[in-house]
Amino acid sequence: MVTHIYPIAKEILSRGQDFALLFARLVLAYGFYNPAMNKWADIHALAEWFGTLGIPMPTINAYLAASTELLGVVLLTLGLLTRLISLPLIVVMIVAIITVHLPHGFAAGDNGFEIPLYYMLFLAIFASFGAGRFSLDHLIFGKEK
Repeated sequence: MVTHIYPIAKEILSRGQDFALLFARLVLAYGFYNPAMNKWADIHALAEWFGTLGIPMPTINAYLAASTELLGVVLLTLGLLTRLISLPLIVVMIVAIITVHLPHGFAAGDNGFEIPLYYMLFLAIFASFGAGRFSLDHLIFGKEK
């Protein structure tokens, strides 16, 4: 019975893939928005904090992290160069996990690495599958495989 139902369910559910990718991109872009804006609101304090965390070249890395996140907000929202921007955003999440969140464990409520891990998983999906049909990537580059 399952072997008969599964192909039908797959066909029906696959039709929502582009909507799911659009919704996920918009939610993730929104999730990056406030942190990016907070970084830019006081970039010098961010650089000082990066220095206390032992991040090398803290001023340059503060500008890189803030710029990457803000660019990510724009590009994810538009679905433009989605596969490409996902990679540096994954790097930003890895650094955030290692330098800030890992000592607090997994739980988001304890400032653990749960949320950055989820962001990384979403970004890995975008890097692998692209932005979907509802994106500038689709309009410019056509259907991605």
